[in-house]
Amino acid sequence: MKIYTKTGDDGTTGLFGGTRVPKHHIRIDSYGTVDELNSWIGLIRDQDIDSIYRQQLIAIQEHLFTVGAVLATDPEKEVLKNGEQRLKITKVGSEEIEFLEHAIDEMDNQLPQMTHFILPGGHTTVSYCHIARTVCRRAERISTLLFENEPFDGNVLSFLNRLSDYLFVLARKLSCDLKANEIKWVPKKKD
Repeated sequence: MKIYTKTGDDGTTGLFGGTRVPKHHIRIDSYGTVDELNSWIGLIRDQDIDSIYRQQLIAIQEHLFTVGAVLATDPEKEVLKNGEQRLKITKVGSEEIEFLEHAIDEMDNQLPQMTHFILPGGHTTVSYCHIARTVCRRAERISTLLFENEPFDGNVLSFLNRLSDYLFVLARKLSCDLKANEIKWVPKKKD
């Protein structure tokens, strides 16, 4: 199989099901941003972090491929003529969302209570988490717009929402593990 197909040279791309849409279509933007997020998560996973977080991130990356597949499927073609689902994969659902919630709670229980917003940074690995978090929020915003116009499984939106929370708490936990300084944002009072 060749990497290049030349079918996108006209500025269009194919969805699962064969529908062709412009490469700037909101659907392409949504799963493209999920793909970008997955790459940032891969960079976090490549850092010197505890193996438990590395394993969680691998699971998350696998779930993000599923999210991308859901987003890349034309809703009018998600059910085949024989009545079966086009995507014969396990979708993200309550189990995957609860996985994130459990991981968040486990990390959060080991951290000091947050009293202020925190400036992103303090260590390269922590900064990667914050970048991934913001890309995740963008993926969520774009996917929400797509959902308003062409609905899909709502668990995708819940998963992205929870994932951004996970990445924030992971950044805090890694700050603690790496003994990085969390700088609180304390707004200056107007005179």
